[in-house]
Amino acid sequence: MLDLAYTEPKPKVIAGAKGDWELVIGMEVHAQVASKAKLFSGASTEFGAEPNSNVSFVDAAMPGMLPVINEFCVEQAVRTGLGIKAAINLYSAFDRKNYFYPDLPQGYQISQLYHPIVGEGEILVDMEPGVARNVRVERIHLEQDAGKSVHDMDPNMSFVDLNRTGVALMEIVSMPDIRGPEEAAAYLTKMRQILRYLGTCDGNMQNGNMRADVNVSVCPAGQYEKYRETGDFSHLGTRCELKNMNSMRFIQAAIDYEARRQIAILEDGGTIDQETRLYDADKNETRSMRSKEEAQDYRYFPCPDLLPLVIEQSWVDEIKASLPELPDAKKARFVTEFGMTEYDASVLTADVRDAAYFEAVAQGRDGKQAANWVINELFGRLNKAELTIKDSPISADQLGGILDLISKDEISGKIGKDLFEIVWNEGGDPAKIVEERGMKQVTDTGAIETAVDQIIADNPAQVEKAKQNPKLAGWFVGQVMKATGGKANPKAVNEIVAKKLQD
Repeated sequence: MLDLAYTEPKPKVIAGAKGDWELVIGMEVHAQVASKAKLFSGASTEFGAEPNSNVSFVDAAMPGMLPVINEFCVEQAVRTGLGIKAAINLYSAFDRKNYFYPDLPQGYQISQLYHPIVGEGEILVDMEPGVARNVRVERIHLEQDAGKSVHDMDPNMSFVDLNRTGVALMEIVSMPDIRGPEEAAAYLTKMRQILRYLGTCDGNMQNGNMRADVNVSVCPAGQYEKYRETGDFSHLGTRCELKNMNSMRFIQAAIDYEARRQIAILEDGGTIDQETRLYDADKNETRSMRSKEEAQDYRYFPCPDLLPLVIEQSWVDEIKASLPELPDAKKARFVTEFGMTEYDASVLTADVRDAAYFEAVAQGRDGKQAANWVINELFGRLNKAELTIKDSPISADQLGGILDLISKDEISGKIGKDLFEIVWNEGGDPAKIVEERGMKQVTDTGAIETAVDQIIADNPAQVEKAKQNPKLAGWFVGQVMKATGGKANPKAVNEIVAKKLQD
């Protein structure tokens, strides 16, 4: 694989009243494991089920019910770790994180604090062609989700839905390597892309299947480099956590607001309290939720109901061998194999289904032409219709058929676009449509020459102008194409017009 060269983006700098400040951001991404069953029970993880219908005795914390680890969820976590080039820990263990919450029946969450399943990894976050930041991932650990409290169904009561209770989550913890709001959104986008390629999380943020806690702090310009040189966090500012963010747009707005709030406090001589804050999108502001807890506040201790998790290296190797081609590798291959730009390759590999569609269209055909049609014609039309690739009215075979007709000179590019429209609206075999509707382009040079002669004879004044200014030859080409209903071979028309005007 060819590694694409890149430079790091400049950090976001905010000018305060007394100096410049830089942003420092770390993220804790909670990604729901793509699994039909929960982490410690066989209950379904189906979204949208009737409240409290996907709840086992274990999820409800009935007395005497013991958790049993779901091996597939462990495999998905390992697969994710391998996908971000992380160390896989053959020994890991579960801990109890103790806190009271109405939708947490056990009174504790089973998580992994001291011995996570996945160690350090990295994610290359693309900002634009040739510009990217390598963000270090500190760890990935498995934990169970809590339920959901519902407060808007009755003015006097709250309700609890335990369907999500016990659903497997991967908490993916980054180092404070992200340097601006746009980078934070790009990091989460890249994370979701990788998880979807791996099939370990569907990344659906609307359903809560992927959400992020964003840690934001500010420091005077230049201090961050001292942190990177020494590893001493004292060079960085006190962080505040923005809880449960599930929108790229809101993440950027919340970070920007929070950074400016902290700068105003610091420049006024105050100090930042380490706390958890919520973002109010309607008011575009963050507000305090609670003081930020540390590990000791949760009274962690090893879960007595679960033995340490010990996995074999051979099993990890089997999972590694089954990994699909990941986005960075696919993008680099598209650039080299199809000769396209890095930007086009990024567009085509943004979603695993988009990439598969393109490869099916490009198979045995001109890669650049296939990329152009998929990006400009298909994606453009899908976006306009608010459809995804899986709902495309035109299959890869049908689009490939249109390209075959163009490459064989049976139709022109313009006719190809008309044909695309017909197939989009009506379906059918492109070749049959062209045959039945008489859409084949005219390649008979004799017929084209006759049309050119007629246009020249009818427009002597325009002929004289074109002889003085050859650029005006395009007018004759347009008239011939109009006279032939757009069916004349454009290349042949251009050649014949040029020859006739020189005579």
